Amino acid sequence: MPDHPAVARFVGYLREHNLPVTAQRLAIADVLLTSERHLSAEEVALEATARGRSVGTATVYRTIDTLLESGLVVERDFGEGFRRFEPARDIPHHEHLVCTQCGRVEEFRDERLERMTTIVAESRGFARQRHRLVIHGICRDCQTQGHR
Repeated sequence: MPDHPAVARFVGYLREHNLPVTAQRLAIADVLLTSERHLSAEEVALEATARGRSVGTATVYRTIDTLLESGLVVERDFGEGFRRFEPARDIPHHEHLVCTQCGRVEEFRDERLERMTTIVAESRGFARQRHRLVIHGICRDCQTQGHR
């Protein structure tokens, strides 16, 4: 049985849906479900290989689709021309900062922003359901290295 609880939940999902539990699927799930970063499919494949498990691109994409269907992973589109994925954690709604130089993604939450989005929606007659904010800029590390 897998060491990480989210990977074990994925195994349960696969079995409930009569889907094969393969070493490649488990390797991909382990990379995505234990990551603190927002990974692209290519980064998932590279990390799985770095961990000693070679996986094909098609298998990565099919497994990501299954992880999305299971609700264990969420998809993010930061306007970079490709999708990123992160574990569906039990954390409150959060926003993202994306570095246009290195691609780093940083999550943040600000109660003032939450209140402001509600105020803006209500002032225009909307009952807010959800929102998404992505701020593109240059992270502190890239700024220190002279990227502007």
